[in-house]
Amino acid sequence: MSEKITIERKGGLRGEIVIPGDKSISHRAVIVGSLAEGKTSIIGLSKGDDNKRTINAFRMMGIEIEKISTDQFIINGKGIHGLNEPEDVVNSGNSGTTMRLLTGLLSGQRFFSVITGDISLRGRPMKRVVEPLGLMGAKIWGRKNGNFAPLVINGRKLAPINYVSPVASAQVKTAILLAGLYADGDTTVVEPSLSRDHTERIFGFFGADLKREGTAVTVCGGTKFEGRDIEIPGDVSSAAFFIVAALIVPDSEVLLKRVGINPSRIGILEILEKMGAKVEVLRKDETWGEPIADILVKTSHLRGVTIEGDMIPKAIDEFPILSVAASVAEGETVIRDARELRVKETDRIAAIVGELRKFGVEVEEFDDGMRISGRDNLEGCECKSFGDHRVAMSLIVAGLRASGRTIVEDTACIGTSFPEFQDMFFSLMR
Repeated sequence: MSEKITIERKGGLRGEIVIPGDKSISHRAVIVGSLAEGKTSIIGLSKGDDNKRTINAFRMMGIEIEKISTDQFIINGKGIHGLNEPEDVVNSGNSGTTMRLLTGLLSGQRFFSVITGDISLRGRPMKRVVEPLGLMGAKIWGRKNGNFAPLVINGRKLAPINYVSPVASAQVKTAILLAGLYADGDTTVVEPSLSRDHTERIFGFFGADLKREGTAVTVCGGTKFEGRDIEIPGDVSSAAFFIVAALIVPDSEVLLKRVGINPSRIGILEILEKMGAKVEVLRKDETWGEPIADILVKTSHLRGVTIEGDMIPKAIDEFPILSVAASVAEGETVIRDARELRVKETDRIAAIVGELRKFGVEVEEFDDGMRISGRDNLEGCECKSFGDHRVAMSLIVAGLRASGRTIVEDTACIGTSFPEFQDMFFSLMR
């Protein structure tokens, strides 16, 4: 991936593409496959650096993971008690999912470990997982009283917990459930609203003793996983960039194939439909409990909407690209209750507000969101990603609707989640 990308508006976007495997599910497939008893075959694993960090972590803990092709791997699992102490520091790179989920898992091991990340990840809050894990008896130390990595973990036997989470976070939920595998009894996490439920689905598919009731999920300590063959659906968060691009670039029609449409992840589609988007969900199917479909998108006249409350967790990763859609929608779009965007790879509220203004968009910044006044056309500009892959890809999409030339700097970060993005994107430009 180049360090900067230049975009000039041309004709519409047309064609068919197959979206790479879902990043969130890929992390969980590697984790559960490594903890399973027997062989797990994974097809469609995300090629991004974030998922490579999770693979490498388990290799460091003695799990044999064989690469068959660029997106197919065989994992020889050793059961939940089969991990070994890593001989070096586990480096999560830029992957918050790797760090938070492994912190939960490592807390219940009978060995010592240290986990760190790049400069961006070392500035992201970890207390949201460290504190509940501490209530289970975990011994974790980190910078600023355990809030920032590197984290030092002295694994031990844990106690079950009934945790009422103050935030709807799949990472927090999963970290606690992974720790709960090493507790005597049932561990329950209750969320204020439902976060993405990939963990619950993949635990069930691999045979775990897990129960769900409303926004509560419970795992039984000591439950076993059995090796499985699993195919990863296309990542709807990655598809979102192409969906919005096809909506806002005149004379566009794009078909996205085999995209995951998990109900806890399709907030992006629900919001865009409220904005007037022409999006058709075709050929619905299911793979091991995860729903998939083809998505047909055509250029649409969008209208501003208000996005708040329970809709936020269902589209939290898609707000940078939703903001681009709002920038060319008729009227105002208001985003509230999204303060979580402040603690992503960068402060996404501040980053999007500042960069959209460079395109000539009128944006008002709130502590927990923003108000965007849509306009007919954007103005080409030079902008930057702040090292955030989702910001970078969103700005590239904005450049397609802008007059003149747009240059997006610091785009190498796209490789952390979607290394195929640039080639796939330009393949649709006719």
